[in-house]
Amino acid sequence: MNHFDITDGVLHAEQVSLAEIAREVGTPVYVYSRGTIARHARVFREALAGVGRVHIAFAVKANPNLAVLRLLAKEGYGADVVSEGEMRRALAAGIPAQEVVFSGVGKTTRELVAALEAGIGQFNLESEEEGHELADIAEARGLVASCALRVNPDVDAKTHAKISTGKAENKFGVAYDRAAGIYARLAARPGLMMRGLAVHIGSQITDLEPSRQAFAKMGDLMRAIRADGFAVTHMDLGGGLGVPYKTTDVLPGPAEYGAMVADVTKDWDVTVMFEPGRVIVGNAGLLVTEVVRVKQGTGAPFVVVDAAMNDLARPAMYDAWHDFDAVAPSGETMVANIVGPICESSDTFAMGRTIDVVKAGDLAVFRTAGAYGATMANTYNSRALVPEVMVDGDKWALVAARIEPSTILAAEQVPDWLA
Repeated sequence: MNHFDITDGVLHAEQVSLAEIAREVGTPVYVYSRGTIARHARVFREALAGVGRVHIAFAVKANPNLAVLRLLAKEGYGADVVSEGEMRRALAAGIPAQEVVFSGVGKTTRELVAALEAGIGQFNLESEEEGHELADIAEARGLVASCALRVNPDVDAKTHAKISTGKAENKFGVAYDRAAGIYARLAARPGLMMRGLAVHIGSQITDLEPSRQAFAKMGDLMRAIRADGFAVTHMDLGGGLGVPYKTTDVLPGPAEYGAMVADVTKDWDVTVMFEPGRVIVGNAGLLVTEVVRVKQGTGAPFVVVDAAMNDLARPAMYDAWHDFDAVAPSGETMVANIVGPICESSDTFAMGRTIDVVKAGDLAVFRTAGAYGATMANTYNSRALVPEVMVDGDKWALVAARIEPSTILAAEQVPDWLA
């Protein structure tokens, strides 16, 4: 469910016309609905009511905008971060350090030091080597780091290969059959408090059975580690629940997910941790774009828009689908290819798609762009970095300004020896 609807013939974000935002801010521009994000955050939490002790940390990588993080902090969410930069954003948004979980396979020494000194709540260790390095840093400072060991359960999430993280060939976590031994060795280090296990098998999960299998395996591992005399008080089950990108998609929702988790974990006696991202913000955002021109092709016409693969990378990276709708639809449709202005054939959003009839100067939107949209944007072709807006009822605010090419150019220097 989202708060983007047609009112008086024009698509609105809550009670604000997208045409108004486009006039004031320009295009392309991301627009987020505060009401949608808040509702999704509450629905996800309510779905876990049967699980017992729960900790929810928003996956900052999905949408790191400071206003989005502040909103989720107010909803009682912690933060799952994968870099020092994301950690700093979470703390700046008012998320308490103890509510921050630091994940990621390539934490640098600097990042380990920064997170330890910030007092974050949990490190999700991706390797034995990382654990020993963190222990050395903590022991040298007289500190103790709370940790979970991330395990690769060798379970196929049945999602896109580039966002699958739980198969044996993926880079994440330690091998399942080596995990108990690694846990024991790390638990012996005085600089570490090994308190749990972590697992995350992929993103945009549309079938709950692989998750059930992975969680069941983690339960078996937890019991084996406890039998060896070690404490396991926290189990981080990651995130990855998918969202409908097409209006025809039928996916398991938070309620079904929560019921599955409650069933698998009913005898665990742990704090169960979650890292939702896409399911909270995906359908809460749109990318508003303007049609530059409609160009006749050999078959279907090309609708050239001013948004590009540098603004919304998912179609170019994953062949991802985003619904494309006119802001002021006439009710007529056309078959067209939707493309951006970048000098790459991969700057293509859709081919042979049935869409609303549009012409040069019309506004349109790419839907379900609130997750992995602005956060993956870049300045390829020396284009501006796309701005972001948040709407709340009948008011709206710019929450990330457009960064113009001139600003980026000003940060560059020509050395004296090229003068």
